[in-house]
Amino acid sequence: MKQYEIFELCLQGPEPSGSCAITDIAADFMHVQTGEKFHIKGFYAGGGVYKVRFLPGRAGRYQYEITGEVWEKGEAVCEPADKKRHGIVQAEGTHFRYADGTWYYPFGTTVYALAHQTDELIRQTFATLAETPFNKIRMCVFPKHFDYNSNEPVFFAFEKTGGKWDVHKPCPVFWERLESYIRRLDEMGIQCDLILFHPYDHWGFSRLPREEALVYLEYAARRLSAFPNVWWSLANEYDLLEYQKEDWECFARFLHENDGYHHLLSNHEIITPWDFSNPDTTHICHQTGEVLKAAEWIQEYQKPLMIDETGYEGNIPFGWGNLSAFELVNRFWTVCVQGGYCTHGETCLNDEEVLWWSKGGRLVGQSPERIRFLKNIIEGLPGPLEAAGHIWTEEEFRVRKEKMTEEERKIPINRLMLGLSWEQAKVILNVDRELEGHCGEMAYIKYYARHCTSIGKMELPKQYSYDIEVIDVWEMTRMKIMDGVSGEVRITLPGKEGIAVLAMRKS
Repeated sequence: MKQYEIFELCLQGPEPSGSCAITDIAADFMHVQTGEKFHIKGFYAGGGVYKVRFLPGRAGRYQYEITGEVWEKGEAVCEPADKKRHGIVQAEGTHFRYADGTWYYPFGTTVYALAHQTDELIRQTFATLAETPFNKIRMCVFPKHFDYNSNEPVFFAFEKTGGKWDVHKPCPVFWERLESYIRRLDEMGIQCDLILFHPYDHWGFSRLPREEALVYLEYAARRLSAFPNVWWSLANEYDLLEYQKEDWECFARFLHENDGYHHLLSNHEIITPWDFSNPDTTHICHQTGEVLKAAEWIQEYQKPLMIDETGYEGNIPFGWGNLSAFELVNRFWTVCVQGGYCTHGETCLNDEEVLWWSKGGRLVGQSPERIRFLKNIIEGLPGPLEAAGHIWTEEEFRVRKEKMTEEERKIPINRLMLGLSWEQAKVILNVDRELEGHCGEMAYIKYYARHCTSIGKMELPKQYSYDIEVIDVWEMTRMKIMDGVSGEVRITLPGKEGIAVLAMRKS
């Protein structure tokens, strides 16, 4: 047994007489030194094999007992984690952290139907991933039917009974293949954001009745919860499916209760955002190009923010799939400087219609290397970024109007504000603010996005000294232009798009 790695027990037994998805097998683990106890549900893997998977979070000696369809009792010593292993990623405040305390900064990509491609294409995708900066990937459990994605998969999650998908009969080959991909991603240091439902379906998986959907979710939790790199994404574009709000809340609560490790969980919209105040939801997940609002959402929910779909570098006819490489990189910088995180995608058309966003293969775009450049900068900071500058709330706006003096009411901009609703006013108050983030008083960063500023300003603490760099996000250059400055600083800039300024405190 190794800390932060799956400990798997396999036992022979009779085939279940009822459901093969929900079987009577469980294990109780106890950490001998601390007395900490864990109750883990196992699963039937097919062929008379039952499995229990346990993810130890601390080193030491464990005792265990398996009961149900099969029985076994024993103990095992858990060795300390290897240096490359950090454990499950959890939300901490408005950022992410591994179980061992290491900060995790997600720089993701999307390959929706990865698990349903040919072996050769999957091999090519993993070879490409190994050369990219991406440490998170979004992928679906169920196959996808959409433009540029019409191939039929060889294996499905369930077998059929009477011509209908039977969630009580999981297909062992499908789940073993899916697990092999998740395991390979884990070995590469890549988190797997597993999408459990989606609407792009002509097989019927998007229309499972709630009772059957819960059987599927329980089986997925039994098999996959012990993988340290799994995140649960309830759906891709949940508001296109026929489930109601109560169904989604039920799914979130059910996963939280049946996943003993409480992996990260969120939900993804096309139009109507999920209620991220939901107690079982660990982080914000948005599909949006309105990246200037990142800091507002973080402030509102006080949870980490993933813009998991902000558009794709590519040239297909859909507006979401023909962003320039610069625009995708610009959106990454805009989100990250505000203390959020963003996800890459590519939809560059080719004769074979093998587009990365859905099938994987090879990346041909210009954004990944620029995203790597940003990732290196973020990971080189002394800690995660928080948005700088004031972000107005609706309550503050209301109070400000109530307390405005007669003299203040005569000022043209205030006179205008008095007649605006909050929805109108927040565009003026928040959207045009400068994009600035900071790591306490250790580092400050400004990003000018598409503005061609020639003179920049930074207000730095007077009691410390800072070195200042000018960063070109497209050319991927960093130039130190000031040494040991403090207070109000004026910075000469090149007057072009895609320029950032970084001030790092001297030790």
